[in-house]
Amino acid sequence: MRLVPVRDVSHLPTYAHGPKNPLWWGNLGFIVIEGLGFLFAIAVYLYLWSQGSDWPIGPPPDLLWPSLLTGLMVLSEIPNTLTKHAAQRQDLRGARIGVWVMGAIGVLAIGLRVMEFATLEPKWNTNAYGSVLWLIIGVHTTHLVADVFETLVIGVLLLAGPLDLRNFADVEDNQGYWDFVVVAWLLVYATVYWLPRILPASAL
Repeated sequence: MRLVPVRDVSHLPTYAHGPKNPLWWGNLGFIVIEGLGFLFAIAVYLYLWSQGSDWPIGPPPDLLWPSLLTGLMVLSEIPNTLTKHAAQRQDLRGARIGVWVMGAIGVLAIGLRVMEFATLEPKWNTNAYGSVLWLIIGVHTTHLVADVFETLVIGVLLLAGPLDLRNFADVEDNQGYWDFVVVAWLLVYATVYWLPRILPASAL
């Protein structure tokens, strides 16, 4: 049986940026799913708050390390945006530098998170407040570590090769996921570190 091609598509590009890339939709779907996970965890936090006469149970968690982490994450959006733009321009040198800068920022962020956990009170097994507090921050830590690992892997691929134009789309998607990690942390930071300080214990 002789196969006759219906249409020659060899001239079409093998990759695309943004919504034209199937991986972009996969990344978006993952962000939606994981974003709902954060919302559900925060809903549990608020529910427990509404059931207790004293919230938080004990003093609110220390602000030093999470505030330093917040500042780092907000500032990281500058090189993160530059890296995305370099990928969209197919600027290999700019993408390489940007990815490794973001990898270094990610490693520093993990270090600050370790210090945050070291001073986080109450412990996860102390009471319901401690459990939900560690749950929410732990979930974010999982995403943080996963994104940093992916960033470093992409950085190695950009240096060692083999290089493909699709690597630029990978860089763009990875940096887009970092946006999600930052936004998710701002929501967590506001909820568990500042909301109990602003609202009275009986507010819910």
